Amino acid sequence: MHARVATVQVQPGKTQEAIDIYNNSVVPAAKAQKGFQGAYLMTDASSGKAISITVWESEADMLAGESSSGYYQEQIAKFGSLFSGPPILDHYELSVEASA
Repeated sequence: MHARVATVQVQPGKTQEAIDIYNNSVVPAAKAQKGFQGAYLMTDASSGKAISITVWESEADMLAGESSSGYYQEQIAKFGSLFSGPPILDHYELSVEASA
């Protein structure tokens, strides 16, 4: 499996609005994408930093949303001016997964 990690800076006082958009719009859209396995959003309201991690069945599935389909750009656009700058995007191979 593969993970897309996006780190963003959220405008002061807008963290809850960003959480709501992620939960109510980004997650449902992700669930409709081929190979989607899961999504996580971590936020720090005091600093405005947010980290989104989405997990994909294959690298091809993960990268398809960033190139040909326009899926990734559509999701970022949903946040409008809530971000202080563009997300920093990284890709990883998921090496270990554990749950309780």
